[in-house]
Amino acid sequence: MSKGPISQFIEHHYRHFNAAALVDAAKGYETHLLEGGKMLVSLAGAMSTAELGISLAEMIRQDKIAIISCTGANLEEDVMNLVAHSHYKRVPNYRDLTPQDEWDLLENHYNRVTDTCIPEEEAFRRLQKHIVKFWKEAEAKGERYFPHEFLYQVVLSGELEQYYEIDPKDSWIVAAAKKNIPIVVPGWEDSTTGNIFA
Repeated sequence: MSKGPISQFIEHHYRHFNAAALVDAAKGYETHLLEGGKMLVSLAGAMSTAELGISLAEMIRQDKIAIISCTGANLEEDVMNLVAHSHYKRVPNYRDLTPQDEWDLLENHYNRVTDTCIPEEEAFRRLQKHIVKFWKEAEAKGERYFPHEFLYQVVLSGELEQYYEIDPKDSWIVAAAKKNIPIVVPGWEDSTTGNIFA
């Protein structure tokens, strides 16, 4: 495998202690893939809201990830970032918010995830409008799908493209949908779409 600039930087600068352990882990990952092994990536926490898609999508495109396990929130929040990025609100002083500050965000239809507020109308409602159609179609046909398969259907249909606010190459869901990577979502109810579906 050719070494990109980050790999080169790490190999040159990360020589000892935990830094060296990172180099060892990266080499182990590379060896695993070169020997035909498959990699499962597990996402927890607000990784999609933190825009992990910028790096994860490229790893998916390069076949470095074979399966993903993630929370329901991570599953949907990558799509929400895709369709509503410019409407997100950053709150750098989130640790100092008062109860009134929190209430004001809620009243203005912002759902706070640490230092980032997701806009309800532009993010949740845009997705909801389209995914509900796929749920109803599946129900009418007596078909069943996993949570990620519904999102894949919406993304691959092209219906959300009119709302894209980031380059779709930075969306890990778009990359995963194109590769049809299986995603295990052990708690879809840990998401807005999961609650709406229920």
